[in-house]
Amino acid sequence: MKAMILVGFGGLIGSVARYKVGGWVLHLTTLEKFPWSTFAVNVAGCFVAGILAALVEKHDFFTADTRLFLFTGLLGGFTTFSAFGMDALYLVRRGELLTAASYAGLSVIVGIAAVWLGFRLMGGSLHHA
Repeated sequence: MKAMILVGFGGLIGSVARYKVGGWVLHLTTLEKFPWSTFAVNVAGCFVAGILAALVEKHDFFTADTRLFLFTGLLGGFTTFSAFGMDALYLVRRGELLTAASYAGLSVIVGIAAVWLGFRLMGGSLHHA
């Protein structure tokens, strides 16, 4: 029960943060075809995940409960790749295949790069000891 409360509370915070950040980016990019809102949220979430993962690995910084709250709850609520899938499908259905492909490709590549950057900035090693 404790784990569900931690995940649920983290998810609540992450989901609200995603709504607010995504809405803000959407407001700035309303005339764009590219779904910048979901892209920005996913990249930011990947970056934070990299930072937190490095802290966990390098310093054993968080308890198991804190990791559950942060990774499964907060970041799980914040970085919803289901929205990514829906955005990509919507672009495909509209016949905007190049935009859909660039969105999918950039989301994956820049997301991985953001995790790597966050991880490295916090001193994470690419070679697991």
